Amino acid sequence: MRAALRYIADEGGASAAEFALVFIPFSALVLGIIGLSMVLYANQTLQYATEAAARYYSVQTANTGTVPAGSAIQTYGATAYTGPSMSPTFSASRGGCGPNGFQVYGSGSFPLSAGVINISVPLQAHACFP
Repeated sequence: MRAALRYIADEGGASAAEFALVFIPFSALVLGIIGLSMVLYANQTLQYATEAAARYYSVQTANTGTVPAGSAIQTYGATAYTGPSMSPTFSASRGGCGPNGFQVYGSGSFPLSAGVINISVPLQAHACFP
């Protein structure tokens, strides 16, 4: 009986057990913050690439007098996108931003891997120039 009471009162492995209980939620929190940061970075670089494509659309039209092909705007926007592992698509149209406006829509799907779950986060951006 005394051995059993001594065994119950022993606190030798308590810190290891507490660490095991706290480590899993803490690591999930850290990985979640990293994943959210990657999504925000991808969204910001998509917005930048969309603004650059709208500016390219406007400048090319002003310089050459002809509207550039949609594939040229797609290629320029994809080149301007420097974010992580996503293939964005860009579509352009004239008007909607004022009498001489050029607008470009950028969209993509960011693959977010959360351990055993893979989530596809849709991202969209819109830019007008001038």
